[in-house]
Amino acid sequence: MEREGQGQEYSITTGTAAAAAAVAALLSLERVVVSVPIETPLGKLEVLVENSKKLGPNQGQATVRKMPYPDLDVTQNLEIQADVQLKNEPGVIIRGGDGVGTVTKPGLQVAVGKKAINPVPLAMIHNNLRNILPEGRGVEVTISIPQGREVAQRTMNPRLGIVDGISILGTTGIARPMSQKSYQESLKCQLDVALAEGYEELIFVPGNIGERLARDLLDVEEDQIIHMGNHVGFMLQEAHERGLDHLILLGHAGKLVKLAAGIFNTEHKRADGRREVITAHAGLMGASKPVLELIFNCNTTEEMIRILREEGLVPEVFNSISNSIRNRVQVAYGIKLDVLIMEMDGTILNKNHQVPIG
Repeated sequence: MEREGQGQEYSITTGTAAAAAAVAALLSLERVVVSVPIETPLGKLEVLVENSKKLGPNQGQATVRKMPYPDLDVTQNLEIQADVQLKNEPGVIIRGGDGVGTVTKPGLQVAVGKKAINPVPLAMIHNNLRNILPEGRGVEVTISIPQGREVAQRTMNPRLGIVDGISILGTTGIARPMSQKSYQESLKCQLDVALAEGYEELIFVPGNIGERLARDLLDVEEDQIIHMGNHVGFMLQEAHERGLDHLILLGHAGKLVKLAAGIFNTEHKRADGRREVITAHAGLMGASKPVLELIFNCNTTEEMIRILREEGLVPEVFNSISNSIRNRVQVAYGIKLDVLIMEMDGTILNKNHQVPIG
């Protein structure tokens, strides 16, 4: 597959950018480099080079920018730099420099204490350099990311125990817009870290609100709390595949009630169902038709809860909803749940849980 440049429809991964910067730095010993062909798992890409320069007889440096594309990827526009030193001994040595994170927790693809350059990008850097090395010579390359420390704070890296920078990632070499694969990969890495650290009881939460509530109410460690984002079904399937058969599911009602309808991707534009779920379960618990009409016409979950509270139906309705969630997950994923459905202030809406609140 031959592609020219880096257009608006897609970009390159940080792994491809690192490989291109390394190749350009080595080639800069002979000439100024403006683009380089890079072999990726999907074929050849022609990658633009931001700048390249010869630093000495056997030293070169180059920078590749991960060009913007229509996605929320926080690594867009990052400059990835490579410094190379040509050696007289054969071989390729790859190091991570400033802005490339260091792994501090087990369970990831990279060992504890190593720089967070994943296996596919590592192989890409190695293979692309080996293809252009003079016979009998070797090279030492250091990959750095000047803004890596700052950008890492907006990624999953701190939760995964990757400190002081971002990861060099990518399995195909191409970053496609609106693809959720890379985000899902980072989500499931949380499971691998938690299990590698020996935790047997995990708390699944939709996001930061759920994490805050879990920290406030439960006696748990940070790595026991697993973010799902909107990818609830994906994360439950990953848990099942790792042999987990019991979890605590905790979060705000606005997210969790959707699961009672079998909605396992909770992104609002895909499906909602909050008012339908709460109205149905309120009806099952004896709410009158006028109350059901009020609930059904509400715009927010908080309004629905307020009406249920005025009718004295909150525990009954949310007990019913949590039972439905448990049944749905048991059937779909073979996992037993203890469910805590909550308000923003930490009030637990269902009373039929077994979780000790500390």
